[in-house]
Amino acid sequence: MKTFLHDNFLLQNDTAARLYHEHAAPLPIFDYHCHVDAEEIAIDKRFENITQLWLKADHYKWRLMRQNGVPETYITGTKSSDYDKFLAFARTISQAAGNPVHHFAALELKRYFGCDVPLTEKNAEQIWHRCNERLADADMSVRGIIKQSNVALIGTTDDPTHNLEWHKKLADDNSFHTRVVPTFRPDKAINIAKAGFLDYIAALGLSCNTQIKCLDDLYAALSTRLDHFARHGCLSADHGLDSIPFAADAQKRAAAIFTKALNETPLSTLEVEQYQSALLLFLGAEYKKRSWVMQLHYGVLRNVNEKMFARLGPDSGFDAIGGGQDARKIAALLNELEQADSLPKTILYSLNPADNAMLVSIAGCFGAEGVCGRVQHGSAWWFNDTKAGMEAQIQNLANLGLLSGFVGMLTDSRSFLSYVRHEYFRRILCNVLGTWVENGEYPADENALSTLVTDICYDNARQYFK
Repeated sequence: MKTFLHDNFLLQNDTAARLYHEHAAPLPIFDYHCHVDAEEIAIDKRFENITQLWLKADHYKWRLMRQNGVPETYITGTKSSDYDKFLAFARTISQAAGNPVHHFAALELKRYFGCDVPLTEKNAEQIWHRCNERLADADMSVRGIIKQSNVALIGTTDDPTHNLEWHKKLADDNSFHTRVVPTFRPDKAINIAKAGFLDYIAALGLSCNTQIKCLDDLYAALSTRLDHFARHGCLSADHGLDSIPFAADAQKRAAAIFTKALNETPLSTLEVEQYQSALLLFLGAEYKKRSWVMQLHYGVLRNVNEKMFARLGPDSGFDAIGGGQDARKIAALLNELEQADSLPKTILYSLNPADNAMLVSIAGCFGAEGVCGRVQHGSAWWFNDTKAGMEAQIQNLANLGLLSGFVGMLTDSRSFLSYVRHEYFRRILCNVLGTWVENGEYPADENALSTLVTDICYDNARQYFK
């Protein structure tokens, strides 16, 4: 029987172990999509205790605790102590067999705190003190964690109205060598049917010292903010969509629809989709002009528990996997951009794994000379960043597309300890490749294998995002 979290964790054969230890493990991390706070990096934040660092913003862990019946006061409440919250999580995590959070938590404790034993209720107090003592060390500030994680680049997620002052401070700080860049996230400008849209349009105008009174004004304001982000090193735009929209004649109808919204006139479902389609077509062309990557995340059923959403707000652990996407709309959106020579490099992510093969097959229709993987299926995302989910994504991409062009893993996290997800992915990738070799399904060509691992784990992303 193998011990838990041994050196060859998830590596089931000699080839897999060699690929990981010799080629994948030493590589830097190119974390092109996450939700960490640039301010916390700029000020080099330190944490009082392990709960503040580990549990305060991690809704993956919160969901598990709720499913275990833990009262909310020990999850997000303000009346329970940080130790009591840590203890509540310890009671839960030992019961989470098969859940990736069990593996993530164990890797985080081992890599950053030297804890080689799984967290349980019995050893929680001992591990609590050990972790808090470690947090006092000089290398356990935010920047210290990033440095010891060997992170080359961090792409944060930022609203177009942000002034990006913390990104500027980081760019001007020669003492910090990890590059931190903003990512343009214009969801609130696209979500014309959601509460707060008009307030957001007003705020967007203020960020440009203008008033937005028509669609041309909106396009001008977004272009101004795109230029602002470009000056601060932005490489990518990201969209969090319920579904990917497409409607015929969208660009002809969008101006009148936007005016109706400004006048607080109710919109039909079709009008909402026409406006959203037009905005994505406009933005896609703007991204292409700037050589940015367009990331499209979709398939989330948001805020399923309305009672808890009202209490805690968004991104607190009450989202779910939505239904499958109409493939024709994704294809039509990409095709319209292509017809106008406005299709940027694009990464497609669905929260519903049933869409995996469909996305790989559509991506393969939009290759471009001199660009490897111009449109591609993104890494296993959110509910899919499990062992089985990562394996499925890799297998689908290999079966239907070109695995060698894949830009690899991202953290998509608000936690500075989540860089272990790259280790998790790299181990799984090397195990898939190693198993093919051991089974005689791929040549035992060390040069080809090492290049494949290096490209997927680091070089492809560096090249793709320029």
